[in-house]
Amino acid sequence: MLTLVAGLVVFLGAHSARIFADGWRSATIAEMGEKAWKGVYALVSIAGFVLIVVGYGIARQSPTELWPLPPVWTRHLAALLMLLAFVLLAAAYVPGNQLKATLHHPMVLSVKVWALAHLLANNTLADVLLFGAFLAWAVLDFRSARKRDRAAGTVYPPGRASRTVVAVVVGAVAWAVFAFWLHRVLIGVQPLGRGF
Repeated sequence: MLTLVAGLVVFLGAHSARIFADGWRSATIAEMGEKAWKGVYALVSIAGFVLIVVGYGIARQSPTELWPLPPVWTRHLAALLMLLAFVLLAAAYVPGNQLKATLHHPMVLSVKVWALAHLLANNTLADVLLFGAFLAWAVLDFRSARKRDRAAGTVYPPGRASRTVVAVVVGAVAWAVFAFWLHRVLIGVQPLGRGF
């Protein structure tokens, strides 16, 4: 469990610089240069991610259950929420879509929905630590990003319906691939299909 916690501290700590230390972050980028900052940021993030994956894998081998296994309907709800999460994730990268124009930070919202979905459908200490930490981070990051937008007077360009459809389709296809195949390959759990 310590490996998982260490990974969360390193990964989410690196991703929290703009939330808790934006002035320090800006000064450090100015001092060391943007490329060097991005390099260090990437290395720290990768190290944290590896620790999370390894730590979560270890914790899953001897899980500490905090409450009885949630009912089957929570898995159905989690699957539906994950469809929304994938669409939001796609909206972060498909330029000119209405979802990004309206929500401004769809990737952070995607993390919120992903974390909430997994908290609903799981019951172990490792799940609560992993998904709870990401949910708390996403709430704080979204609030911080919206505050920065207001302070900077950021205006998001309007989205187009055709680009929004592309974001929804890309998100839905990615969700289907992940839910019916890739989640089992990467995580070892089949969220949809095979008797779901």
